[in-house]
Amino acid sequence: MATLDEELLQDQEEDRREIAYIREQLPSDLKDMYTDEQMVWMLDSIADYFFDSGILESNDDEVDIDIDEVADYLCKQAKKDGLPQLHPDEVRFVVEADLDYQENSL
Repeated sequence: MATLDEELLQDQEEDRREIAYIREQLPSDLKDMYTDEQMVWMLDSIADYFFDSGILESNDDEVDIDIDEVADYLCKQAKKDGLPQLHPDEVRFVVEADLDYQENSL
C-alpha cells in the first residue's frame, strides 16, 4: 500500500503527463498561454464540474458532455476564484484535450 507521500508524487507525475499531452494537442498559439499551475487548476475544475453536474453518477455507457458548458464553467470559476480572466473559446481546447486524455488512458 502506498504512503500518502507516494500517492501525492504519483498524482503529480500523472498531472505532468496529462499537461504534456494537453499542450501537444493545443493550437500553437495556445501551447504556452497557461502555466502548469493554471493547467492543474483547470484540470481540478473540470473534475469539479463533472462531480457537481452529476455526470460521474451516471450509469449510462455513453455520456454526452457539452464542451462549451464545461468551458463556461471554468471561466466562471476563474472569476469566482479571483484568477485572471479565461476565454471560453481558448479554454475549450483544454477541455477537449483533457477529455481525449481521459478516454485514451482508460
